[in-house]
This record gives sequence, structure tokens and C-alpha cells, in this order.
Amino acid sequence: MLIGLLYFETIELCDLATRLEVRSIRFAFLKFITRIPQPDIPLQPIQPNSRKLVCLPAQRHHHRRMYDRVKRVLDVCGCVCLLPTAFPLMLACAVAIWIEDRGPVVFRQTRTGKYGRRFAMYKFRTMKTNAEELKLKYAHLNQLSWPDFKIARDPRVTRIGRLLRKTSLDEVPQLINVLLGDMSLVGPRPTSFDVDTYDLHHTERLEVVPGVTGLWQINGRSDLDFDERLKLDLEYIEKRSVWLDLSILVGTVKAVFRPRGAY
Repeated sequence: MLIGLLYFETIELCDLATRLEVRSIRFAFLKFITRIPQPDIPLQPIQPNSRKLVCLPAQRHHHRRMYDRVKRVLDVCGCVCLLPTAFPLMLACAVAIWIEDRGPVVFRQTRTGKYGRRFAMYKFRTMKTNAEELKLKYAHLNQLSWPDFKIARDPRVTRIGRLLRKTSLDEVPQLINVLLGDMSLVGPRPTSFDVDTYDLHHTERLEVVPGVTGLWQINGRSDLDFDERLKLDLEYIEKRSVWLDLSILVGTVKAVFRPRGAY
């Protein structure tokens, strides 16, 4: 039995757990639900006239597991097909980065993944080697609310880096993250800040594997604030399907050729 909690009530929760254990019923608390799920989910109240403790249908959970397996196969197959084609382009990007600003070609940053697990995400370096040291200097130019940090004409970005960002070529090394299983081709973007920074309702975006691209990449990209991106992330999580993933991938290709919000 999978149990979803619309609101946290300690007494009801303990009472429910005791009654289930006495009856030798296996159960798991799925998550804290901070909003009413979409109408097509048939919720079954565990207590009469109560919407606080509800049982989510097992068949829906089974459907999600099947989708996750199919998605993982598509991720691996997509990377295997893309990497041979992308390798010459990656090599050209690496050479251009090194020629303009001698230093590491690939930027390794710790990001927050599924269930809040931290992992190393790879990108082509688009900033000067001392970019983190300069962050405090330019903090007053930040256009998004903390902990997000984004500057439209960021002085820390190199010339080749600006081109890579506009074309999203700086994200190509994340195909390695997809092969490692840390990321998927499609999903909410992983945040650089830790889960400790999240509010409770933010944690719902951690239910799925983060992606190289997602809904907000084709709906404004960096122009969106974190709460605006969160709404799109939750919309994706509720409606996710193979068809939606393919639609987002096609939309991402179109977005690259109209680089609004890419900086």
C-alpha cells in the first residue's frame, strides 16, 4: 500500500501506522503532497470524510516504473547515437576554449539530483578561471532572486563562452552524466544549491532524475525565476510521458535557433 499525505498530522500518522502494523499490512509513505494531485488520480480516503490521509492506486505507481525503465533505455540509446556525431564538435569547442583562456576545458560543478543526492555535473567552461572569486564582486548585478545567480551580460563570461551558451553547446558534456545515470535527457534542471536551501514545496521537483533539458528550457530559459521554473517542473512531473519527453527534445532544438534567455 502506498500512502500519500496531503497534510502532516503527527497523531493521525502514528495512529494509522499502528493500525496497519497490527493488521500486518505492508505500507510505505509515498511523500508529503503539498497540493491536490491532478483530477485523473482516484484518491481513496483512508479515514471517513478525510482528505488528509489518502491511498494512491498501486497501478499508477506501476505505470511510472514502466515509464522510468523505457526512459532509461531511450536515454542510453540517444547518447550512444549522439556521442559519435557530437565528438568532433566537442573537440572543436575544447580547442576554442583553451586558445582563448588557458585553463580547464571542462567545468565540474556539484549539483542536486534525485532525492537530493549531490553529484558532479559536467559542462564546457564558459567563464574565466577565477569566476567564483569574481561572483561576490558582481553580486549586485544579479537579476534573479537568491540563491539563483544570473547576469544578462556577465563580465565573467568569455567570448567563446557566450557563443557556447547561446547555442547551448556548453551543455553537451552532460551526455556523460546521462550515461552515468545521474541525469536524463529530459527533466528538471539540477540546481547548484543544496536541498537545505529548498522550501518544503520545492522538494517535489526532486522526485525525478534531473535532465539536460526540460519545459523551462523551451519556455524562457534563464529569463525565468526559480519559482516560475518550479511551476513548469511540477507540470512536467505530473504529465511526464515518453511523448512529452520527445516533444521537449524537439522544442529544445527549436529553442537553440531562437536563443531568447540564453546568456
